[in-house]
Amino acid sequence: MNILHAIQARFRAALAGLVPDPEPFVAMIKPTQDAKYGDYQANCAMSLAKALGKKPRDVAQELVDRLDLANLLEKPEIAGPGFINLRLQSGWLGQQVCAIANDERLGVAIASPAKTYAIDYSSPNVAKPLHVGHLRSTIIGDALTRLLRFLGHTVITDNHLGDWGTQFGILLYGYKNLLNKDAYAKEPVRELARIYVEVRNRIAQAGGGDDEEEARHPIADVCRAETAKLHHGDVENNQLWQEFMPHCLEEIHEVYTKLGILKFNHEHGESFYNPLLPGVVDSLLQANVAEEGDGGAIIIRISKDNVSLVRKRDGAFTYTTSDLATIQYRLEHFKPNAMLYVVDFRQTQHFANLFEAAKRWGVTGVEMTHISFGSVLGREGKPISTRKGDGTELIDLINQAVVRGLEKYEASHAERTAAGHDVPELTDDAKSAIAETVGIGAIKYADLSQNRTSDYKFDYDKMLATEGNTATYMQYAYARNRSIFRKADVDPATLRANPPNVTLDSSFERALALQLLRLEEALLSAVAEYQPSAITAYLWDVAKAFSGFFQNCPVIQAETDALKQSRLLLCDLTARVLKQCLGLLGINVVERM
Repeated sequence: MNILHAIQARFRAALAGLVPDPEPFVAMIKPTQDAKYGDYQANCAMSLAKALGKKPRDVAQELVDRLDLANLLEKPEIAGPGFINLRLQSGWLGQQVCAIANDERLGVAIASPAKTYAIDYSSPNVAKPLHVGHLRSTIIGDALTRLLRFLGHTVITDNHLGDWGTQFGILLYGYKNLLNKDAYAKEPVRELARIYVEVRNRIAQAGGGDDEEEARHPIADVCRAETAKLHHGDVENNQLWQEFMPHCLEEIHEVYTKLGILKFNHEHGESFYNPLLPGVVDSLLQANVAEEGDGGAIIIRISKDNVSLVRKRDGAFTYTTSDLATIQYRLEHFKPNAMLYVVDFRQTQHFANLFEAAKRWGVTGVEMTHISFGSVLGREGKPISTRKGDGTELIDLINQAVVRGLEKYEASHAERTAAGHDVPELTDDAKSAIAETVGIGAIKYADLSQNRTSDYKFDYDKMLATEGNTATYMQYAYARNRSIFRKADVDPATLRANPPNVTLDSSFERALALQLLRLEEALLSAVAEYQPSAITAYLWDVAKAFSGFFQNCPVIQAETDALKQSRLLLCDLTARVLKQCLGLLGINVVERM
């Protein structure tokens, strides 16, 4: 069920014959920001008036006169210069609520036509523990994967591991010159992380913050040479690479499991594409996409002052070369309609150049989108930098959130017990499960509720707040909802199997029903901009509507049994919508909190 589409269809018919193309005007129908102006508002009369050479209010009246209201809308109201306020018939809303009661998809249609998406996200550099900077790419990509699959699309996920780039030259140099063998034997990934930071710091200290000076540092030269040796098949460097990889992948997967990240379809690192790189460069040259630059390097000249390097003077290949090989491979093997890259904003120029190079190389008919995002900030408001060695390891951050989740549960339990509420005593295992669900959910929701292009501060207290737009509040709303059925001794499945008539006599019942029926709109909005925050905004609207309903509409003590059944159905649908949307964000719920 998509209310907006239903209204737009009525307006599309009303506009037929008035303008050659109704779609730009149909797109001007939006949900209202204030219920006193109705449920939706058509703002097209003003633009249409210019096209028709008439007064906006006259055009609005003509549209209203041509509009088919039957079984959907009450009589529209024309306001101001020509706004058309639209209010849905309460009887129609009630019928739609009944219609989705026994629908596993809650009224959300399968996409037609379905598409195939290849999504590249997380993509950490190996041989270093995942840090807080990896959080956003990982959970944004995971949420978009869940969302697109729920809508019926095919999604192929690829964790494009950084296992072959410049950072490996740094590790190889550090391993050969700075390794603590005992530490490496006990915790190989930790020791590799230490030597990586140590090498980076030595180069940075010598450069004094000047990137060009750092690049000319002798150690930087040696690191680049180690990378080139690896790329050219040096036996020792390749043996070390093979030794490092299993340890690194095991640690990465441990974090993914803890976070509840879906298993990737592929984890093709840069090394996977290495055999393809010479052919990619040859093809670029043959197609006149690339040319020889200074000193024998091969470049793609995007513009006069914008050049992408695809083969260095020493013969080593670059990220651009590897990414072009990746595009070539994905097109051949995945045959996607769209290729999405969930990578932070600092790579904006790289992806702009990459996509332009791919188009010149002959890649057409496929969407290529860089889904950029801002930084996770520390308490001081500055981006966390692992390059400087101050990055928080992601597993430690997750474990701390779980600890705080347990503290939050214990405090809430004590407070409610002291207030005389009937609070069940749970086992330690049950408490631990709640703590993990609450803690990890808090981290994810706090991130996903942000506009992804914005930075945000990592703050446990705000994340775990039981008021406001947080995962904890949503999880509590779900648990409180489910407690209604336990107290009423009603199995929700019986309501779904034989849904009662839904009564929407009060404004609170009606407001909740309207929000529940807007689920598909919210999900499509999230897909349109690749914005998971559209789902969290919708969840907040649902939670607020349910709160008003809960406080003003007795359920178990409803005046009649018919009204009780109607309100129980609204409660059940609310819980299911909360659970479904949280699940699309990779967040679990608990039956009791």
